[in-house]
Amino acid sequence: MQDFMGKNVLLRNETAKTLYHEYAAHMPIIDYHCHIDPRQIMENMRFENITKAWLGEDHYKWRLMRAMGVPEEFVTGSAPDREKFQKFCEIIPYCIGNPVHQWTHLELQRYFGCDLVINKENAQAVWDITGEKLKQDNFRVRGVIKASNVQAIGTTDDPADSLEWHSALRNDASNTVIVVPTMRPDMVISIDKPGFTDYMAKLAQVSGVRIGSVADLKSAMLKRITFFSEMGCRASDHGMGYVAYRPADEKTIEGIFQKGLAGGHVSISEAEMFKTNMMLFFGREFSKLGWAMQLHYGAQRDCNGAASRRLGPNTGFDAINGRVCGEELAAFLNALAEDGSLPKTILYSLNPCDNALLESIGGCFQGGGVGKIQHGSAWWFNDTKRGMEDHMLTMSSIGILGSFIGMLTDSRSFLSYTRHEYFRRILCNMVGDMVENGEYPREMNFLGTLVEDISYRNAAKYFGFEVKA
Repeated sequence: MQDFMGKNVLLRNETAKTLYHEYAAHMPIIDYHCHIDPRQIMENMRFENITKAWLGEDHYKWRLMRAMGVPEEFVTGSAPDREKFQKFCEIIPYCIGNPVHQWTHLELQRYFGCDLVINKENAQAVWDITGEKLKQDNFRVRGVIKASNVQAIGTTDDPADSLEWHSALRNDASNTVIVVPTMRPDMVISIDKPGFTDYMAKLAQVSGVRIGSVADLKSAMLKRITFFSEMGCRASDHGMGYVAYRPADEKTIEGIFQKGLAGGHVSISEAEMFKTNMMLFFGREFSKLGWAMQLHYGAQRDCNGAASRRLGPNTGFDAINGRVCGEELAAFLNALAEDGSLPKTILYSLNPCDNALLESIGGCFQGGGVGKIQHGSAWWFNDTKRGMEDHMLTMSSIGILGSFIGMLTDSRSFLSYTRHEYFRRILCNMVGDMVENGEYPREMNFLGTLVEDISYRNAAKYFGFEVKA
């Protein structure tokens, strides 16, 4: 029996242990998609306590606390931080098999040098140990990033954002990590959502383009795309419930836009036409710049309406959408491929049943670079041991695992970089299993390079960062 969260956790065979400890473990991190605030990096924020660091914006943990009957006062409410932490520690032992249980213990070990098991009896000791560490300057945000061996970070940013903190970081000689924006233009195409008219006014002010037509909107977005590119942007990100593909002529699109701009009701089919037109526009522009286009789909947002209205979005009330949209996705990619303007594309579905679908569709559009169309890392509810294994086994069965760009945190927490370790251990174990089952030759030099590539080099090359190792 292995020690709990010991040196060889998740590594069930000797090949896996060698691949992880001698190859994968030391590779730098390219965290190409996350939701951290660049201002906090620039200001080198200090965490007040472990509750702020662990529970401040983590809906993964909030969902577990609610599932164990913890009152909202101790989840996102006004209870003192020490009491919130106590409640979290009390429920953690019940989360057997949940990655949050393993992630938090990894973070406790790697960042705080603490091997205690998190439970109600140890809560005070963990609070004290972490509290003392968090007072040290090397536990400010930049120290955590450096200790995590992070080379580059891709944040998630609205097109109307000033990117002032990215600019400040670029001009700060003391900053040692690459921090680049990622354009997320969801609001630009949300013509069927409240606030669209106000957003158009905001975008017009920021871009300096009076937006009265679709042509004006695209002109404004071209200015913002150019600005983001000048600030080092390497990718876009698009969040959608499902992938729509409903092309329409320009006159129809203009009529829909005018209706939405005036605050009128836009039907589902009309919204799909507008979104299709704009997404094709984005894809063609991103292709010119060499950006990667990330498509995240398959989420049902704010399922619990009353709770979402009370607490706001991204507070733990989203779920998996079972809608299948493979035909629409293939048609969208094909429309861009037809005129040679399909950009590098990363496909993510929140529904694990879509693994084979995405892998097979992506394979239809490869060419023009190694792994141009990526089946993105197991996302959100799939960001588990089983989810990662299923994702990579499907990739290796239908596509090419060796071209995979690997892990991301998709997190708002600076202590989430241990998720890269979690992923690397699972990767090495999976490869090791194949070797020890006689399914692949035990060529350790090549296998070592393979797991290093997936852990780091593939992402560095894909997004155009300098390869350091």
